[in-house]
Amino acid sequence: MKKILTGTVVSNKMQKTVIVKTEKIVTHPLYKKQIKRWSKFYAHSELPLSVGDIVEIEEIRPLSKLKRWRVKRIIKRIEDKKLEEENDQTLQ
Repeated sequence: MKKILTGTVVSNKMQKTVIVKTEKIVTHPLYKKQIKRWSKFYAHSELPLSVGDIVEIEEIRPLSKLKRWRVKRIIKRIEDKKLEEENDQTLQ
């Protein structure tokens, strides 16, 4: 079974490759405080993505030295957020 993760695109400067940052919340073993931990994954993508897009990635066979993930689908595009902000500003 392939692993599937959700994260945010933090870089799209390579050809057909994006860097996706995933975050998880863990509890410190001694102090019991909630801590945010994150990981970056290099993912293969034929789709045009921009920084800030929220995507779902899945594990695949190694494509290169660092690339072992593929963008499965786009959950939310950054343009959606920009349009919402512009609409909010025009309503005020």
